[in-house]
Amino acid sequence: MMGVAAISPRGERFELAVSERVTLTADPLSQPPVSHTDIGAAIRGKILFVTSELAGLVKTGGLGDVSAALPRALHALHDVRVLMPGYPQVLNSGNPVHVIGELGGHAALPPCKIGRMDMKDGLVIYVVICPELYEREGTPYVDDNGRDWPDNHIRFARLGLAAADFAAGALTPLWHPELVHAHDWPAGLAPAYMRWRGQATPSVFTIHNLAYQGMVSRASRRELGIPEHALGLDGMEFHGKLSLLKAGMAYANHITTVSATYAREITTPGFGCGLDGFLHSKAEQGLLSGIANGIDASWDPETDDHLICRFGANDWAGKAMNAEYVRRLFDLRPSTGPLFAVVSRLVFQKGLDLTIGVAAHIVSQGGQIVVIGRGEPEEEQAVRELALGFPGQVGVRIGFNETDARRMFAGSDFLLMPSRYEPCGLSQMYAQRFGSLPVARKTGGLADTIEDGVSGFLFDEPTLESYTAALTRAINVFANPELLNAMRCRAMRAPFNWHQAIKPYSRLYLRLLKTSRSMAPTLDGETS
Repeated sequence: MMGVAAISPRGERFELAVSERVTLTADPLSQPPVSHTDIGAAIRGKILFVTSELAGLVKTGGLGDVSAALPRALHALHDVRVLMPGYPQVLNSGNPVHVIGELGGHAALPPCKIGRMDMKDGLVIYVVICPELYEREGTPYVDDNGRDWPDNHIRFARLGLAAADFAAGALTPLWHPELVHAHDWPAGLAPAYMRWRGQATPSVFTIHNLAYQGMVSRASRRELGIPEHALGLDGMEFHGKLSLLKAGMAYANHITTVSATYAREITTPGFGCGLDGFLHSKAEQGLLSGIANGIDASWDPETDDHLICRFGANDWAGKAMNAEYVRRLFDLRPSTGPLFAVVSRLVFQKGLDLTIGVAAHIVSQGGQIVVIGRGEPEEEQAVRELALGFPGQVGVRIGFNETDARRMFAGSDFLLMPSRYEPCGLSQMYAQRFGSLPVARKTGGLADTIEDGVSGFLFDEPTLESYTAALTRAINVFANPELLNAMRCRAMRAPFNWHQAIKPYSRLYLRLLKTSRSMAPTLDGETS
């Protein structure tokens, strides 16, 4: 049993005996750990990730980070490649794209070309080239005015169909996957098209956020080429509409989500977004697992070139230099008080109204707040008004800049994450690695990755009272430099790299690959 520093609700220090710690990456198969030697050449699988975004090319949130980092982390165990749409940001990224084949259309889905892009680190990305669907201004999902593209169902069905074609060997004799791993609603039709066609290639579907379901009218069935039998409750029907997210869950061989706690939460009415019964049934069948995300090696304050000054544990002068930069960037007054950061999509889920509600308490205790992000127009306006109400103490920048975000993690003392729900969350991991202690709601991945009173502060209810109590604990710790620095050091040592997550993914892939390989002939394919 190990003793660690902890604090009471009043901020008093004491020793906490820890006999059980949160497992950061759940084991979905309850089998012995997988080592590199276990995954020999005969087991190494060809895995196709299907995603609508990938950090470094186009990113709107955590999905992009995961889609970029996880294939790279899995490279030692499997040949993982990525399939994504050919947005302008992808085609104009400076990485050569070589067309390797063409795929036919289906129903209202147009034909497309498939390009191959080889990244400098060896990651292979296949690009769905279809100018009429993807080459337009805006984000992957909305136009420049923040409105959903009206043909999103066509755009992402084309992505899913391309994945199914790929798995069926339509580009043979080129490389083709032995397993398809589809991510979130934009890729939800990949497992569905595969199943509807009777393809044997297994699939995994990962829920990154159950609240975004990709809803379309039942009238879209013919446009998308959806068979009539898929319209039932055990298919993709959802309250009179069709859900692309539910399609992925209904037809994949296994469902994962991005933390163990969230996997449990979504089987309950409070978090299940109307799909709790469906997901509870999947869980009872052993078809739902929670595997926590990780962060890549670039999140290291000792080596990160984005920072004003790099630093390590106990090098708090370096951290202070980043804090000074952040205060100047946001036009805050010079201060020796605590600096609180919000690095977030500005949406209701993230509990920004709660942070607005406690801002006066933070400022009255000598604290300052900086906010960066973009999202729903009403949330953006609300944080702008907050800054106007506390000039020199609260700063807001609408938009996102990777460099400034990293400097905020490095310079802040605390990160605010009062999320109403949080499937996994990455910001709390980034913050801890940079010595910023999260103040977060005890939900989803936040509950799994923050040790209350040790590497951050958790509160139970999405209320001002519960949130304020956690903030009071944090401010009390700030007044105790010895305890503050001990917690910072503990947070910076948290094991959040992707190597903690690849074992359960490999275990899952291995089970599905063994089953499919026992039923399928060996196919020669591309090796480079």
